[in-house]
Formats: sequence, structure tokens, C-alpha cells
Amino acid sequence: MAVIAGNWKMHKGPSETREFFDRLDAGAVGKDHELIIFPPVASLSAAVSARRAASTQVGLGVQNIHWEDGGAFTGETSAPIAADAGAHYVLVGHSERRHVFGESDRETHDKVAAARRHGLVPVLCVGETLEERREERVDEVILRQLEAALPALGDAKERFLLAYEPVWAIGTGETATPADASAAHETLHVRLADAFGATVAAGIPILYGGSVKPANAGELLSAPHVGGVLVGGASLDPESFVAIARAGR
Repeated sequence: MAVIAGNWKMHKGPSETREFFDRLDAGAVGKDHELIIFPPVASLSAAVSARRAASTQVGLGVQNIHWEDGGAFTGETSAPIAADAGAHYVLVGHSERRHVFGESDRETHDKVAAARRHGLVPVLCVGETLEERREERVDEVILRQLEAALPALGDAKERFLLAYEPVWAIGTGETATPADASAAHETLHVRLADAFGATVAAGIPILYGGSVKPANAGELLSAPHVGGVLVGGASLDPESFVAIARAGR
């Protein structure tokens, strides 16, 4: 079963969120894939209500959390608040958090730990810039980002996901080839097997994220070691989102 996740970023208010779920034909995907949506935090409540009304099993998450459980952090969302609002998943270390907002590897560790404390499933994002790829540092970068979070994952008894997002392929129209994705995912899978054993590692989905569309989703989802996709702009349209899921069947 592949995981098809949609990161809406700073798009769709509550009314648009309700419209999305009204139009989403999750049943057309069948039971072959797990669907997850990450709406803006202000639209999470609308997503919870709309999902209930549509009687769909789509998972919901938030795009970011603070590492503290509460306090004077204006504009932030804590893990317990996100969980209480209906989130089950949380993105951690998305490239835009790292490169636009300066999120450090240490902060990703602390956010994963906060997610764990409050029953959220962390989706840890890793990926290299174009310069790092040209310098042939892909493995070095993604393993460093993974290593930073590993202590917070404990023995991996509780579920978590990884997402490989080559920074140069996000929102640019450029897409890593299936071979590029497979190579990075294999590197991550080997490290997970070292950390948790082959059996546990085999059950940890590694998603590919970066300009995923219906036209390239099937090829990406069929690539070795790719356990799903993290979709940006193409997840904003329910028909496109379903088409991506169906492409991998």
C-alpha cells in the first residue's frame, strides 16, 4: 500500500477545504493507497468536519509544530493542540521550513520528539539543494538530516514516515528521475535497517516529493524503494489528487 499525501502549504481556507472534500472521490482510489491531507492549520477543523460528512478515511495532518508543549510562542501550534484539533500526522523538516524559515536539524529532532509525546505520526522530510547534488553530496546531506532525528524515534515501535524531497525539484517543474528517487530512498532504507532492523525498516514508507503530477506519478510510484508520494500543487485539485493515487495502482 502506497501513501499519497497532499501538502496544501498556504492554500485553501475553510470554505475551499469543505469544497475539496465535497468533490473528493476517495472511493475511486480503492484500498490500494493511504490518503493524507495537510491543510493550513486554520483549515484543519473544516477538514475534520468535511471528512466526517463525506464518510471518508483520509488522514489529516498539520504542516508544522513547535517543539514545546505550550508557552509564549505567538503564531505557533503545539503538538497537543494539533492532536486535539484532529491532526494525526505532522510534517517535520519540510524544505521550506529548513530553507525559508531556517529550521535546523536540532529543531527537527525536537519536533519529532514532541510529535511522539502526543501521538502524532511524524513525516520527516529530507533532501538536498541543487548545489549539494552537483557536489555529489546527496547521501551525506540526507543521512545527516535523518541522523539528527533518529534519537527521537526511539525503537520505532510507533509509526513514522520519511519523505525525500530534492529541494531543486520542489515547485520548479523539475522532477527527480525514478532512478534518482530510488537511489536516495535506498540510501535511507539501508540506514533505517541498520537502526531498527530489516523487518521494521521494510514497514517504514519513504515518500518522494517534488513536482509530482498525474503524468509522472505512475512511474515514480513504481520505482524501487518508493513507498508513496508527497504532492504539492497537484494535491489542491481533488481530481488531480485522485488521479495521482490511481496512477500508482
